[in-house]
Amino acid sequence: MPATPNLVLESTEISRIVSRISHEIDERTKSAEDVVLLGIPTRGVLLANRIAAKLGEIQNREIKVGSLDTTMYRDDLRLQPTRTLMATQIPDDGIDGKLVVLIDDVLFSGRTIRAALDALNEIGRPRAVQLAVLVDRGHRELPIRADYVGKNLPTSIDERVSVKLTENDGEDSVTIGGMQ
Repeated sequence: MPATPNLVLESTEISRIVSRISHEIDERTKSAEDVVLLGIPTRGVLLANRIAAKLGEIQNREIKVGSLDTTMYRDDLRLQPTRTLMATQIPDDGIDGKLVVLIDDVLFSGRTIRAALDALNEIGRPRAVQLAVLVDRGHRELPIRADYVGKNLPTSIDERVSVKLTENDGEDSVTIGGMQ
């Protein structure tokens, strides 16, 4: 019988993390006008929208935000069940010469981020790319690390980290437990 998932983050903590990451992005990018936030579907897009809203409050301007589907760039595509392609939405003025911050919910093996970098190469040539994640659970298979981390969460390779966000799941939470 699988173990009951343990609550790791609840709504107020996730809200604080979004606020902190937004402030960190503002500080590290020196309020640069050329920052573009790209969320990785599904929950990375939701987090990118939240961070863009908070960063917009901090900088008192609209922040460019979009989404980047990595499905067709994954090296494990043939090993996974068929996936629905999600929308890739890039701001009208593109990403060339911009500082792109990729945003995802969980950083695990690093393969999704590798796929995101490949997808970016097809769209344009950013000045720099940074990574923000809600949870970094370790177990990297590739030399990828996040610039902005909400919570480092040591896990067993077999455990499952589940992120729920209100816009998609009706609640904000992060749980750990069960099997992959």
